[in-house]
Amino acid sequence: MKLIVGLGNPGAKYRQTRHNVGFATLDELARRHRVDFESAPAEAMMARLRDGAEPVLLAKPLTFMNLSGYAVGDLLRYFRVDLADLFVIVDDANLPLGRLRARAHGSDGGHNGLKSIVAQLGTQEFARLRLGVGRGHAERDLADHVLSRFDPGEREEIEAAISRAADAAEVFVTDGIAQVMNRFNRADDEDVQAEGSGG
Repeated sequence: MKLIVGLGNPGAKYRQTRHNVGFATLDELARRHRVDFESAPAEAMMARLRDGAEPVLLAKPLTFMNLSGYAVGDLLRYFRVDLADLFVIVDDANLPLGRLRARAHGSDGGHNGLKSIVAQLGTQEFARLRLGVGRGHAERDLADHVLSRFDPGEREEIEAAISRAADAAEVFVTDGIAQVMNRFNRADDEDVQAEGSGG
């Protein structure tokens, strides 16, 4: 079984904010595969995909971003998912709007959701996809920025990026993280080197 986790914050207050592009990516996957989210045996919502060679679980933790690791750890244990089959999708304010960057493993890069997952799992050895949401004005508080909604002029680009992130999740399921990195990390990204380098 593959476990695809999109990070975000629950509730209408946070819907369509920069911090919730992980949730938005999973919503796109659920739409494509015509499945609905339901309660999970953890503090999360989940949906099951059964139209491929193996079952795939989509999960949106409801713990709020900074405690995401609790839900992820519970789901891994309950469904006995191997770490190699975990794929986490998060926002990244350090990447330009719409840029995707996949890694086989690495540090949390200062992202509180990834930090919680690393702390709960006791390892950095899991695949992740960062989706760039832009930094905005340097003088603006970062927390305020990631909890803000996208400007009208950004909507088309971020929607296209969310669609590409959903594509990347599907490639992870069928072909693994190496193929995700090869296909979705930009060729001119100076950090694209050996598999799994960086955060």
